[in-house]
Amino acid sequence: MNYLERILIFLFVGLSCITLNAKKSDPKTILVVSGWQDVNIGDIAHTPGLLHILETYLPDANIIVWEKNVGKEVEEFLYKNFPRIRIVHGTVDKNAQVDAQEVLKAFQTADLMIHSSGPYVVGQYHLEAWVKYTNGKPFGIFGTTIPKVDNRLKNLLEQADFIYTRETASIDVLKQAGITGTHIRFVPDATFFFNLHDKKKGNAFLKANGLEKGKFICAVPRLRRTPYYRIKNRHLWSEAKICEVEAYNNKYKEEDHSKLREAIISWVRETKNKVLVCPEMTYQVDFMDELLIDSLPADVKPYVVKRGYWLPDEAASVYAASFAVLSFECHSPIIAAANGIPFFYLRQPDDTIKGQMYYDLGYSDWIFEIEETTGTQIANRLTEMGAHYSDAKKKVITSLQEISDIYKKACVPISNLLYQ
Repeated sequence: MNYLERILIFLFVGLSCITLNAKKSDPKTILVVSGWQDVNIGDIAHTPGLLHILETYLPDANIIVWEKNVGKEVEEFLYKNFPRIRIVHGTVDKNAQVDAQEVLKAFQTADLMIHSSGPYVVGQYHLEAWVKYTNGKPFGIFGTTIPKVDNRLKNLLEQADFIYTRETASIDVLKQAGITGTHIRFVPDATFFFNLHDKKKGNAFLKANGLEKGKFICAVPRLRRTPYYRIKNRHLWSEAKICEVEAYNNKYKEEDHSKLREAIISWVRETKNKVLVCPEMTYQVDFMDELLIDSLPADVKPYVVKRGYWLPDEAASVYAASFAVLSFECHSPIIAAANGIPFFYLRQPDDTIKGQMYYDLGYSDWIFEIEETTGTQIANRLTEMGAHYSDAKKKVITSLQEISDIYKKACVPISNLLYQ
């Protein structure tokens, strides 16, 4: 072998090694299905929460987001805060048929698919389409409630590479359905990693309404059954169903909210500080006065401020300045916690098994099963929190550290699937 041949062989081997190393280190792509609705700041926050988890613990991965149902404002919000992502659109029918070329192309490009946090496997058809079109590429579920499992969902879940439920109650549901394994674990709702703010809007609102940092509480109302028929372009309900839901909500709305009002009255009279009544869902703006304000005593009403519907980054900026968030809704407490702010979750029995997550995370002192709770108990607990506020803040920070560690560990199997 002459000198030139040796040089050529050396170059060939060297280039081959470079190519192999390049392939090994090529960035992988994750397809995220999320964006269940944009009439709820909690559902909006799922997506950026998960994106922040992925950018933190899988920073080299490219992300494509398949949005199920969001408007232009939310899409712009995502691009503004996550400029590296790509958003694709396209429907999927009940037979897991996809026609949108950008989605089919995303299937080809992506190495793995993740279903974001949600109240159930909202994107079941989306995952089934992934299985149908990608021939065995890995997929999983991240921080989702699974309240029940039928045969079709069981077939899908048995193919999943990881199933992360946002509360342990869902793991029990899976066990009852015969779905077990080390790939199943408790991973809290991705909203706990929501880290976005709109300080400009938030600070302007605080200033305009005389809300001083640490000197106001937030109160979030909720009807027991969400009246989707009141939301434009949503759920075409029959008159019979509308009457049924209205009758049910009317039966409990005063009983439930009188308890939160008692805490509001106690807070104002004890501290002379303000209360912000604010929504998690769009429909709540129309019910705020009736549920939480109109019946307040004359000496309390001047301390109450109202807020219309907002995006979660502005809500986060305001919650971050509050003393505490008291909410019938599930996600405003999470957004508060993500900002180191204590909270009370006033849990209605109709609000699914997702509330178990708060017990799983050690927040049993701050969750109130509303049918088993009096307004006095809520008010007294708020007073106690004020007396030991530094301990309450420390509790939230410690919990966030634990949740962050859970997310980090949850991303290890995902990384292994991507780079195996």
